[in-house]
Amino acid sequence: MRIAIAAMLLLLSSCVTVKPQQRAVLADPIMQFEGDPQAAAQLRHAIDNREGSYGGGGVSGGGCGCN
Repeated sequence: MRIAIAAMLLLLSSCVTVKPQQRAVLADPIMQFEGDPQAAAQLRHAIDNREGSYGGGGVSGGGCGCN
């Protein structure tokens, strides 16, 4: 009985409410998985052609244009 009560208290204490200002960080596109790799590749190709650049779609790099 004590184990069940302790487990219930542990489960209830781990619930967290996400604040609106935290949702913006969690909704960042970097935090999302790519669902369809083929569709993502087509989108990257279109963006590369439109922007006139290649690469730079990842999170690595310092923004200087070097890889």
